Amino acid sequence: MAIVGILGLGAAACSDGDSPSDNASKAADAVASATARAGDKIDEIKGGIDARADVRLGKPATDGDGRSTVKVTARNTTDESKTFAVQVSFKDPDGKLLDTVVVTVDDVPAGRSKDGTARSTHKLDGADKGEVKANVTTALRY
Repeated sequence: MAIVGILGLGAAACSDGDSPSDNASKAADAVASATARAGDKIDEIKGGIDARADVRLGKPATDGDGRSTVKVTARNTTDESKTFAVQVSFKDPDGKLLDTVVVTVDDVPAGRSKDGTARSTHKLDGADKGEVKANVTTALRY
């Protein structure tokens, strides 16, 4: 499995405080920034075809750095090599958006599948308890 490309979030807003309201504000800023950057990346793709039906996600896990990861499998149903841009959203059990990233799976051979890995931009609440869910928000084949 290869991590082919991930668009993540830059630094979150900084604050001297560590209160719950400060942490909530930082988390909201992080999600807003990640969402904007993911949208920008998807918008850069010209001539992309909706490929959500050709993308599958594995079960979310937590890596050694405490970030959420999920295997992304792109299946190329065309007769020539294609690239896939897949926006993956990480959510809590109530459906609240925790993070979003774009993974690029390059050069998927005709009629074959290829894997990539989506990795959250930061540690997500509930990830250590297996509470983080992942879903494909957008998938483009180009």
